[in-house]
Amino acid sequence: MKIEKSIQTDSKKLTELTIRSKSHWDYSMQQIEKWRDDLMVSEDYIFEKEVYKLVDSKDKIIGYYSYFKIDELNIKLENLFVEPEYIGCGYGKMLMDDFIERIKKTRTERIILDSDPNAANFYEKIGFKVIGKLETSIEGRFLPIMELKIKPVGNKQYL
Repeated sequence: MKIEKSIQTDSKKLTELTIRSKSHWDYSMQQIEKWRDDLMVSEDYIFEKEVYKLVDSKDKIIGYYSYFKIDELNIKLENLFVEPEYIGCGYGKMLMDDFIERIKKTRTERIILDSDPNAANFYEKIGFKVIGKLETSIEGRFLPIMELKIKPVGNKQYL
């Protein structure tokens, strides 16, 4: 397994992976279709954001994450998805570890994300804290807004 920067031609594969992964949480196909535009990973998105994929020895994409700088000190993790058959096998943690190591090399002091309610426990185990909630298109459903503070030590970062 290796983690490498995604290229624009990964767009369709990443979109399909995202839809399969989101569907894993028993959302109806009708709901997934309503979210299709939000779940799409376009070529422009890959060009504009930081997108990294986890691939196996046969170059099959197992999962990916994407993020962008809000400003010099804050980064937003926008996506982290793993193929459904690999959920619970440690690949999400592998992607998060890679992401955090990458971020610790910057001046970032805080990572924020809007979590699917089904993934909140995963992020909490890593150290993210809920700081708010975001109302969704589904009545009574909220996305936890979460943050992870990274504290600078000299020129280095640590959690």
